[in-house]
Amino acid sequence: MSNYKFKTTNIKGKEYVEVNERIKFFRQEDQYKGWCLSSEVIHLDDASCVIKATICDENGVTKATGFAQEDKSSSYINKTSYVENCETSAWGRALANLGIGIDTSIASSNEVAIAIAKQNTKGSNAAAAPKKAAAKPELKELTDDIKAKMIDAVKAGRRDSVESALTKYKVSKEVVKEILA
Repeated sequence: MSNYKFKTTNIKGKEYVEVNERIKFFRQEDQYKGWCLSSEVIHLDDASCVIKATICDENGVTKATGFAQEDKSSSYINKTSYVENCETSAWGRALANLGIGIDTSIASSNEVAIAIAKQNTKGSNAAAAPKKAAAKPELKELTDDIKAKMIDAVKAGRRDSVESALTKYKVSKEVVKEILA
């Protein structure tokens, strides 16, 4: 492997490589010339999607696979893009299984952020939400929809969108960290 320096995203003190970084590396490295990355929909309905990504060498020999599953209801972005997110995650896992971008973890930053958001959604039912709101008055002003948009923007790496939302709604970065924690 070359001396390629992957950009990472820090989530809860651990660095994760984003899927786009893995794809860039795969597409530009000479050792993968002629190789292909393909996707196959294993399951798709109105509620969820499962995709298998496969990486084959120049002779068509399978070198790695990766599976991903997304639920349409799991996030604001998944309401319209659960299939696309599923494919991206499957690509990331296949590339990780090939050994690309796994110095600290096979999971991509997207996968980790989504898992954390799902945990927070499940774990922050009626009991957890009032504690956060009581601790920070700013949180009371954020609707669930705005929180979801900000979380999705953070997960997607759209820093400009996050900064814009923070300014527009006068929310401190500490509050966003608390929402994502």
